[in-house]
Amino acid sequence: MAPLATPPPRTGLLVIQPLKRRQCAECHAGPLQMLVLEDGSPRCLDCADLGHLVFLSRGDTALTRRSREESALSAVVVRFNRRRSRYERQGVLVEEAGLARAEERCLADAEARRRRRVRDARRRAREDVRFVEAFAGEIRRLFPGCPADRARDIAAHASARGSGRVGRSAAGRALSEAAVTSAVVASVRHMDTPYDQLLMSGVPRHEARRRIAAAVETTLRGWRAEVSGLG
Repeated sequence: MAPLATPPPRTGLLVIQPLKRRQCAECHAGPLQMLVLEDGSPRCLDCADLGHLVFLSRGDTALTRRSREESALSAVVVRFNRRRSRYERQGVLVEEAGLARAEERCLADAEARRRRRVRDARRRAREDVRFVEAFAGEIRRLFPGCPADRARDIAAHASARGSGRVGRSAAGRALSEAAVTSAVVASVRHMDTPYDQLLMSGVPRHEARRRIAAAVETTLRGWRAEVSGLG
C-alpha cells in the first residue's frame, strides 16, 4: 500500500478525503470516504470519535463560520491536489444541531437583508420622484414655455437609474444649467425633428445634427419665452 501523504500541521482537528482506497487501521472498515491520521495510520471517523458529525461542503463562508461557532466539536476536511501538490480545503465536519442553528441564523440574516433591500428600493424610489420633480422644475425655469407634462417626461428620461444619461451625471444631479439644457436639447432632437429618420437612412450623426439644428433652436427659443396659459 502506498504511503498516505500527510497534510501540513494546523490547529484544530483535520480530516482527509483520501485519493486512494483506504481502510481503518483499527476496525478495518473501508474503503473510507474520510479518515483521520493518528500516528501516521488512517482511522475512520467512528474510531476517531467524529462519526456523529455531518459534512458541510465549502462555498458558503457565513454558514461555515457560524456552524463552527455553534459546534462544540468540528474538523476541517481537506483533499490532496496532485497537480498543485498541496492539500485543499473541501469543507468542515460540524455537529448537526450546530449546523441547524447556523442555518437559522443565516436565514434570519437573509430575511433582514431582503427587508433592507425593500426599504432601500422604496427610499430610492422616493428620492427619484423628488429629483424628477426638481429636474422638471429647473426645466420649466429655464424653458417656461415647455409644457409641464413634457418637462416631467424629459426629467424622468434623463434621470432614470442605470441609464448613464445626463441626469445621472454629477452635473445633472447638481441641476446645472448646462446639464438641464442638454437633456432638453436631446429630447427636442429626437421627438420634434426628423433626426432619428436621418440616422436610420444612413446620414452621419454630425451631418444629421447640422440639418436639424435650426429646428431645434426654433423650439428652444419658443420654450425660453414666457408663455401664459401653458403648464
